[in-house]
Amino acid sequence: GGVADVIEERAQSSEKMTFKNASISTLISLITLGSGGSAGREGPVVYFAAAVAKSLFGFFELPPSARRAMLACGVAAAISASFNAPIAAVLFAHEVILGHFAMTAFVPLVIAAVIAALISGFWFGDAAIFLLPEFELTSMLEMPAFALLGIVCAIVAILFQSSMIGAEWMNRRVNLPTVIRPMLGGFLVGLIALAFPQILGVGYEATSAALSNRLELWLLLALIVAKTLATAITISSRMGGGVFSPSLYLGAMTGGAFGIIAAQFFPDLASSPAIYATIGMAAVAAAVLGAPVSTAVMIFEMTGSFSISISVLLAVSISTGVSQAAMGRSYFFWQLYTRGIMLEEGPHTHLAKQIYVRDLVTSFGEDETVPDFDPNMLWLKDTDTLAAALASFSNSGRTRLLATKGKENQPVGWVYHVDALANFNKALLDQSREEHG
Repeated sequence: GGVADVIEERAQSSEKMTFKNASISTLISLITLGSGGSAGREGPVVYFAAAVAKSLFGFFELPPSARRAMLACGVAAAISASFNAPIAAVLFAHEVILGHFAMTAFVPLVIAAVIAALISGFWFGDAAIFLLPEFELTSMLEMPAFALLGIVCAIVAILFQSSMIGAEWMNRRVNLPTVIRPMLGGFLVGLIALAFPQILGVGYEATSAALSNRLELWLLLALIVAKTLATAITISSRMGGGVFSPSLYLGAMTGGAFGIIAAQFFPDLASSPAIYATIGMAAVAAAVLGAPVSTAVMIFEMTGSFSISISVLLAVSISTGVSQAAMGRSYFFWQLYTRGIMLEEGPHTHLAKQIYVRDLVTSFGEDETVPDFDPNMLWLKDTDTLAAALASFSNSGRTRLLATKGKENQPVGWVYHVDALANFNKALLDQSREEHG
């Protein structure tokens, strides 16, 4: 389980996200990361927290919008506690999970994130995750270099996402027992680690080394390739873990390498490679997650450095824009796309697939003769979606259609065009109220 599963739960409630499944998924991720699997910790943490929030639904009588906000509260609390970044946690829950910034959700999200940060800070301390050396921006003339870094980071993010999508595609077409897949994946990651042990686990030590300018240029470039391959293998082999920490890792390596090269060409203008590594970390992660605002703020909170905010925002915006133009969607939305869930098409498309004909059927009247089913005539099954029903009405010009159920197509009532439109408009109105409430 990961962030994409939480987004799916928010979009269309299902039975897959349960406390039991989340506990098993978290245990698998714990084993994966503990044994050196190349993945991040945020995916399992977010999934488990969201499952805990969902398990509380049964204790309260909540409308659907409040349930979605409660789900996002679990995510905000998890990120806040995990990364000591409460502000970014609130923004991430709005930007990625909910997909809107409604004030009705903002207040509970802030409360959840603050409480989680306080508890985490009391137990683990409130120091920044990455401690950076002292640095300052040499000149505003470096802005073109930061813009170019944004483009380079976009390329790295695109290759990273493509490698994971490609590895998943290959994994689905390889006929191997479920037990063998993680074993083979672990073996391949281990082979890579023989040459580059820095790719094992979450990778915060290697990321910190890049941020502190303690890695040579050739190693930075090699680790970009090695970490990309190792993470793609880990994720596609059904081992647990997320993609946020690997994105930070790749960004730090990319930025660090870019900074060293920039210093060689412009020694009097280039700032410390640590600045480029920090900016690269934000740019790659934002492009992969599709969350430029929350990622930029999270980098500020994780590093304790706000002095390069303009540079970070410039690189993040360029990286995200280029990646979106090339990929069409973020990695999380790519995962949903493979499941047939296309939220980026807008609520009008998504909502029409969440309402079914069985919700629109008007039963036959007591004095009405039940018509016989005629396969040569146009009809609707009770399992058809509202989108299919509206298409049938539009193509046929009919005002009502017969609804059937079961394999034998037993007539159960009529579906009226006006009722289908009314339900569609109501769903859109409810969505708009939730997003702007």
